[in-house]
Amino acid sequence: MRYVPNKKQVRERLTSVKAWELPKQKSALAPPHVWTNEDMDPVKIENQTWTLWTWMAYWATDTINLGTWETASSILAVGLSWREAIPIIVVGTSSVAIPMVLNGAIGAKLHIPFSVAIRASFGYYFAYFAIVSRSILAMFWLGIQGANGAQCITIMLTAIWPSYGRIPNHIPTNQGITTQGMISYFLFWIIQLPLLLIPPTRLRYLFATKLIAAPITALATMGWCVHKAGGSGKIFSLQPTVSGSTKAYLWLSCMSSVTGSWSTLACNIPDFSRYAKTSRGQYIQLPILPAVFTACAVIGIVTTSATGVIYNELLWNPLDIISKWLEMGHGGRAAAFFAATSWYIAQVGTNITANSISAANDLTVLFPRFVNIKRGCVIAAIVGGWVIVPWKILSSAQTFLAFMGGYAVFLAPIAGILAADYWLVKKQHIDVPGLYDPDGRYHYWNGVNWRALLALIVAVSPNLPGLGYSIAQPADTTQPNPVHISNGAKNLYTFDWLFGFVTSIFVYTVLSYLVPHKESLVQHTVYGNEILDEGLPSDVESTGVMTGEKGYGEADEKKVMAEL
Repeated sequence: MRYVPNKKQVRERLTSVKAWELPKQKSALAPPHVWTNEDMDPVKIENQTWTLWTWMAYWATDTINLGTWETASSILAVGLSWREAIPIIVVGTSSVAIPMVLNGAIGAKLHIPFSVAIRASFGYYFAYFAIVSRSILAMFWLGIQGANGAQCITIMLTAIWPSYGRIPNHIPTNQGITTQGMISYFLFWIIQLPLLLIPPTRLRYLFATKLIAAPITALATMGWCVHKAGGSGKIFSLQPTVSGSTKAYLWLSCMSSVTGSWSTLACNIPDFSRYAKTSRGQYIQLPILPAVFTACAVIGIVTTSATGVIYNELLWNPLDIISKWLEMGHGGRAAAFFAATSWYIAQVGTNITANSISAANDLTVLFPRFVNIKRGCVIAAIVGGWVIVPWKILSSAQTFLAFMGGYAVFLAPIAGILAADYWLVKKQHIDVPGLYDPDGRYHYWNGVNWRALLALIVAVSPNLPGLGYSIAQPADTTQPNPVHISNGAKNLYTFDWLFGFVTSIFVYTVLSYLVPHKESLVQHTVYGNEILDEGLPSDVESTGVMTGEKGYGEADEKKVMAEL
C-alpha cells in the first residue's frame, strides 16, 4: 500500500526535522550502530542479471542524447573543423573508456556500489568527499539535460500554437533565458518530476522508444542538412579558423571536454557494473563506448558543418536547426514537432538512468537517516533543476565547453585513485565487509587515507588557476577576463582530465608502496556474500569463502557458495 502521511504527520514535518527521519533499515554487513540502508549491500545473486548485451544496450540508449551531439558539434563552433573534431572524439572517449573498464571491474567482481568501493582507497570518512563531488556533478548534468529538454517543449508548443513563439520577454538578457524559455523549462521540469520517481525497470517502453526515435531523428536531421548544403563536398571543405599553438591547445581543451562528459560515470560505474552477471561482460565498454559516442558525434559534426554552409553560421545545438523548420509551413511544423518529441524522450530517459538515480543513490548514502531513493530523486531534481541555473551554462558553446572541462578537474583524480588502489596497490583483493565498518581495516588515519588526500591535492592544485580563469571568463569574449594567470597555467588546464588522471595514479601508487598501510592489504578477496542475508550458519567462515584464509580463488568461492 502507498504511504500517505496524515494531517498530524504533515504538521510535524513542517515544524520538526526529526519528523522526516526514516525507519532504520537492516544491513547484512554494516555494524548495528551504523545507520545505513540495504541498497548499499552487495547485490544479491538473483539480481546480478546484466550480460554483454545489456551493456551494449545501456550505452546505446544512454549515449544518444543532445549532450553527446552538443559536445561534439560545439568543437566546430569554437574554431576547429571535422578533421580535428573526429580524432578528438575518438581519443577522448577511448581515454575515458579505460577508467570506465578499470573501475567497472570493481563492481562486476564485488557487486558493491561506488559509494562503498571508494572507501577502500579514500578511507571511510574521506570517501564522503568523493561521494559529494560526484553527486553534485550528477545534479549538474541533470539540470543540463533539463535545459535542453525545455527547448524541446518550446518547439513542440510552437509547432502546435505558433503564438507561443511570440511570448514577450520580461527577463534581462544577461540571465541566459527568456520568459518563454522559463515557462518551457518549468513545464519540462514539472512533467519530468513524477517520471524520475518511477523505477527504470518499469519504463522499458520509454527506453525502447528512445532507442528507435532518437537515432532516426538524428539521421533525418543530418540527411536534410546535407541535402540542403548541396552534398558533402562543401561540408568537408570547411577549414579551421585557428592555427599554430592555439589550435594545438584548443585540440587538447576539446578533448578534455569530451572526457569530462563521461568523467562522472568513470567514477561511479560500479553503481551499474555491480549488477553484472559475470566479471568479464563489462569489458565490452572499452570498444562500445568510443564506437557509439563517435557514431553519434559524427552525425552532430557533419550536421553542424552543413549548417555553416546553409545558414552561414554553425548551429551546434540540433534544436536550433529544428526551430528553423517552424518557418517552413505546416509540413515543417509537423517535422519539428515530432523531432522535438524524440529529443524530449531522449532527455528524460537519460536523466532517469544516468543522472537522477545516480545522484539519489549518493544522497541516500550521505543522509541515510533522512533520505531514501525517492526523496533523493526529488532533491536532485530541485538542486539540478533550479539551484545551478543550467540555462546559463548552455548560453554559449564556449561556456558549455568550459563547464564540461571544468568539473573533470576533481573527478579525474578520484577515478585515477580508485583504479590505482584496486589494480596496483591492493591487487584486486578487497575485504568487502570491512568497507562497511567505520572502525575497520579501511579506517586509516581518523577515517582518512592521507595518501589519497595528498595525491588528490597534487593532481588538482595545478589546475585550479585555469579553472578559476575559465569560470571568470565573461560571456562576451571581447571583454577582458578579470582573472590573470600565466600562459603555462592556461595551457596545462587544456588537458586537465588527462593530467589529473595520470598524476593521481602515479602519486598514489608511489606513496602506497613507499609507506604502505599494511592493515588494508589482504591476500585474498573477502566477499560480502548473500550468506548473511539468508541466515546461514556462522561456521561458513570455516570454508574460507568469507575470510579467504584457505586461499580459495573466485571460482572456488562461488562453487562453495552454491553448495551451501
